[in-house]
Amino acid sequence: MYTLKNNLKLTRFVLLMSFLNFIFFHYPFFKFVFNNVEYKNLNGMFLILSLMILMLVLNAFVFFLLFFLSRYVGKFLLVLFFIINSVAVYFVNTYSVIIDESMIGNILNTNYDESSSFFSFKLVVYLLFLGIIPSIYIIKVKVINVTVKRFFVLISLTLLFILGLVIANSSNVLWIDKNSKTLGGLAMPWSYTVNISLFYAHESKKNEKEILLPNATIKDNQKSVVVLVIGESARSQNFSLYGYNKNTNPLLSKTNNVFHFNAKSDATYTTAGVKSILEHKNTDDLYEILPNYLYRNNVEVIWRTTNWGEPPIHIKNYQNRAFLMPNCKGDGCNYDEVLLSGLKEQILASKKNKILIVLHTSTSHGPTYSKKYPSEFETFKPVCKSVELANCSQTELINAYDNTIVYTDYILANIIKDLKQLTAYKSTMIFVSDHGESLGEKNLYMHGLPLSIAPKEQYEIPFIVWYSDNSSKHLKTNEMLSQNHVFHSVLNFLNIQSPIYNEELNIFK
Repeated sequence: MYTLKNNLKLTRFVLLMSFLNFIFFHYPFFKFVFNNVEYKNLNGMFLILSLMILMLVLNAFVFFLLFFLSRYVGKFLLVLFFIINSVAVYFVNTYSVIIDESMIGNILNTNYDESSSFFSFKLVVYLLFLGIIPSIYIIKVKVINVTVKRFFVLISLTLLFILGLVIANSSNVLWIDKNSKTLGGLAMPWSYTVNISLFYAHESKKNEKEILLPNATIKDNQKSVVVLVIGESARSQNFSLYGYNKNTNPLLSKTNNVFHFNAKSDATYTTAGVKSILEHKNTDDLYEILPNYLYRNNVEVIWRTTNWGEPPIHIKNYQNRAFLMPNCKGDGCNYDEVLLSGLKEQILASKKNKILIVLHTSTSHGPTYSKKYPSEFETFKPVCKSVELANCSQTELINAYDNTIVYTDYILANIIKDLKQLTAYKSTMIFVSDHGESLGEKNLYMHGLPLSIAPKEQYEIPFIVWYSDNSSKHLKTNEMLSQNHVFHSVLNFLNIQSPIYNEELNIFK
């Protein structure tokens, strides 16, 4: 007789592991199912029961295959699954994310500073009790393999059972297909294992070199400068310029020639959102993006960033926080004000007439909103200081987020102040966010949901424009802007002629 601690037959072991995997990591999966299925009728009850059985059987089936082929590989992978599952389900439970392909891309492109901001005691608890302790048992237990004959019998019977269950649910195929992305993004460990494979498969298909756009022509010698500010996680509904009932734009609201437009992002995560802002049209291909295109066509281009996730930038003046910090003075240098350090002087030092400045900020990125602005900008109190956003009241959470918008207002107003002093230049500032942000609405936090199911908070973004009195520019009446309007509007303002210019995506008259 074998005890649980020391010896276990393979069939019992994989069933136990599948059961633990089911209990530990699939509350979000079945919460979604119960919220989206009429479970009080017979068909709904049958679908839920079928999904539970299928989850248990399929996971046991895969674990059985792995351990039969190699107990060492099986143990290694199972330990890896439980540890990653524990971290993944922490983020799913805490921030209501879905581990789909776009979220995998977001995770793989996250830098250390951003990822470290998510660290919490609750994460350690998840990792310890759901990941490490089960892993110790997996490593210690002796798994007794089955004979080859028994292996093939069990495999055949299991496949027949799964096939029968699928056929019995033929009437539910449309519901499963409709919700496949969400279901797949909540099933552990297949949410990240399958989507990591898909992510790298799609990445490998991308062009190693960006597709060059046709050459452009600078049409005049008028000194002109565009400052494009790429916001991070800024949603339009929290800007008082858009009618918000708290004064989050005290400076911009008093500035002449400031205009705001309704706009939607093309994605809910940074890498895709920034790409959309910089490209001439929506495409899965890697076309030459705005800064690279203008730099190649003899425009002075300066990229300053405290963020990450942009497509490859091929210019001379790429300046990150580490580059800017030595010449920056004051407490604001620890925040996004570092992007403004010496900016006016750099523009004046340029020997070219056409200049594009891109400032890629990180001001409103969660979960540590309260750490994104200097203390003097803590206008609204009390604020949420926890990385576990659900532990804060929504008032505290929104106050912290609103303070990042007040700080954004200050930064944009200072950019305009600097540009006004450049009287020899006609100038404009365009502020557009990469995506929006959820702040507890519908129990959702931050961003990254698939655009097809994302709430408006994650894709309704600010699109704010200022231009100098001497620019002789006016703005069209635009009902709704896209991020692609940026590319063509910059070309128009700098008076650059290009075969790919699209007047319909230009905001200026």
